[in-house]
Amino acid sequence: MRTEDVLAAVATGLWRWDNAAGTVTLDAEAARLLELPAAPQAHPDAVPYPETTVRARIHPVDWNEINGVVNLAVAEGTVAEGRLRVVDDDGRVLRTVRSRSKPVARDGSYELVGLLQEVAEPAEGAAAKTPVTGDWRRSREAFLLDAGRALAEARSTAEVLRVAASLSMPGFSPDGLAVFGAAGDRLRIVGHHGHQSAGGDPFSDMRLDTDHPAAEVVRSGRAVYLPSPDEYARRYPTSWPLAQPLGRQSWAYLPLIVAGRTMGAWLAAFRHQVVFTPDERSVLTTVARMLAQALARAGVAETERELSLGLQRSMMPVIGPAIPGMAVAGRYVPTGGGLQVGGDWYDMIPLPSGRIALVIGDVQGHDVRAAGLMGQLRIALRAYASEGHRPDAVLSRASRFLHGVTDAYDSADVSGLSGPRFATCLYLEVDPATGHIEIARAGHPEPAVRMADGTVIVWPTEGGLPLGIDPDSDYPTTRLRLQPGETMMICTDGLLETGGHDLDTGWVRLREVMERHPDTASLEELADSLVQAVHGPVSHHTTGPLADRREDDVALVLLSREGGPVAVAPRRTAMTIAQAEPERIAAARQTVRELLHDWADPEQVDSAVLMVSEMVTNVLVHTDGNALMVAQVTHAGGAGERLLRIEVADASDELPHKRRPGELASSGRGLVLMEMLADAWGVDPRGEGKSIWFELHESQPKPE
Repeated sequence: MRTEDVLAAVATGLWRWDNAAGTVTLDAEAARLLELPAAPQAHPDAVPYPETTVRARIHPVDWNEINGVVNLAVAEGTVAEGRLRVVDDDGRVLRTVRSRSKPVARDGSYELVGLLQEVAEPAEGAAAKTPVTGDWRRSREAFLLDAGRALAEARSTAEVLRVAASLSMPGFSPDGLAVFGAAGDRLRIVGHHGHQSAGGDPFSDMRLDTDHPAAEVVRSGRAVYLPSPDEYARRYPTSWPLAQPLGRQSWAYLPLIVAGRTMGAWLAAFRHQVVFTPDERSVLTTVARMLAQALARAGVAETERELSLGLQRSMMPVIGPAIPGMAVAGRYVPTGGGLQVGGDWYDMIPLPSGRIALVIGDVQGHDVRAAGLMGQLRIALRAYASEGHRPDAVLSRASRFLHGVTDAYDSADVSGLSGPRFATCLYLEVDPATGHIEIARAGHPEPAVRMADGTVIVWPTEGGLPLGIDPDSDYPTTRLRLQPGETMMICTDGLLETGGHDLDTGWVRLREVMERHPDTASLEELADSLVQAVHGPVSHHTTGPLADRREDDVALVLLSREGGPVAVAPRRTAMTIAQAEPERIAAARQTVRELLHDWADPEQVDSAVLMVSEMVTNVLVHTDGNALMVAQVTHAGGAGERLLRIEVADASDELPHKRRPGELASSGRGLVLMEMLADAWGVDPRGEGKSIWFELHESQPKPE
């Protein structure tokens, strides 16, 4: 009797499913079970059918399920088992067949060879526990969704292991878990829950050629299922004596595979015996895949954090030794994401002359390249400053250096590093003995000064292009004197713009913090308050007008001259308005308003701003030189009385003449306005040029 006759006698058919060709070959009995036409006489043994034809005879839910079972069997090299409901053209279930097949992998596809056998239908009212129907399947899907969500949210290896230990699988939850990590030719336990015995485990760190289930899984890339202690002892007699005292009855060792590479193994141990049906193996395999992905993500995140911390430690700005007569405080706050390293920095450099240089800057970007360029530029600036160059020369050399570095990357076409980059920078050369400061600025926000009486103004500072744009850029210097009790703040734009602010509204926010700062508080406390205003809880109540609230790196340096004010120190500011920069007239007007922020009479403030605008404009229009504005507020002697004096000097010897312009005249009103609005005014000839000045005594506003 032929084998085919024996199989037909027991209602068992043969089938061969070629995944690559998309055909299913059935013998006569298999065709009958699937309600397909019998094999023709020319091919009495078997006939190939299109995969779509066979698929139409199988319940859609069962077809999807058997695909998963087959893929699992291909991955593990095991037998694929499942139950399939055969349906007619109208979708009615005709019978249920059991499939038991062995998949054979071939060049990315597989061929399934096996048996189909009809099974009896369950009695009416009885629960049909099949691997593809019922509550078990629904609970399994819900479990996998929850497990995937929890593992996706884990951010470290420890969190991933805690999530894995808390997983409660539907119907067969393990009570002992362990994760083995492969490194070179070694395999060690990187985390466990309820697995290791009190006396330790020599297999917690072993060679890959050890006779142990986890080592075999990593070597072969296939899961190992041990449903009973006898099976464990038979297959792994060396490691069984150490596993026996733990009291488990079944074990599943599954490979942790990411991008085709086996990175370790996962052990799930059970105190009760588990048969490891295809559905149970499918759940374990799916969890192992999610666990591998979660561990890989956590490993990358931890590597990035370690790299970030290393970069931060090596590139963290440092305030150097104490400066006699001065106090310095600095803060650096990286952005919230990425490597936590950006292009912002500050530095304090002792100079050969005995002075101190303070540098703050911001390289374009928030990536590793920005951090690398920042490190190079910081070293270059320190080298140029240590050679004794003046502030303008230091920035000119630094700009040529950065331009050359970015050009070198472009010419080499280095992947991820090409493309121009620039940097803003503010360089201060400080004389601690006198408080004199020389400032050179390269596209950076201007410094702010908190005066002894609490007034805060943005100090007008000449500047040039950001570093790296034009290798031949010039950087003019601005000089000022920091009085005892005054504090200068320099910062990067992140302190101003974080939270949806532009430069103007950002300064308003910081000015309020600096003005409220108690005189008795330390410079470190002021630095903390400024950072909290941007990144602390209070920042959520001070959002700016812009919809974009992206964060930026923050660098901040505060410099204060100690000793305290002598009596009541005057408020004083100065700025130069060059012929080529008529737009700085607006900055001059704003500076006057900031200087008079608490002036009693707003009309006097408007008058002062108008006269300054006229005086500076006349210099730019009627002379060939620049205008130097000096403004000062002093106490006039009486209680609460203050005097404003503003001078505008130029290099021209030609004195102004008061004219009587007609109604339609476009000029000639400057001196007339000063005569009408100022309490006193005059023109003082100097050795080279002249100075035009006016004074205003503070008065109470007129009643409305």
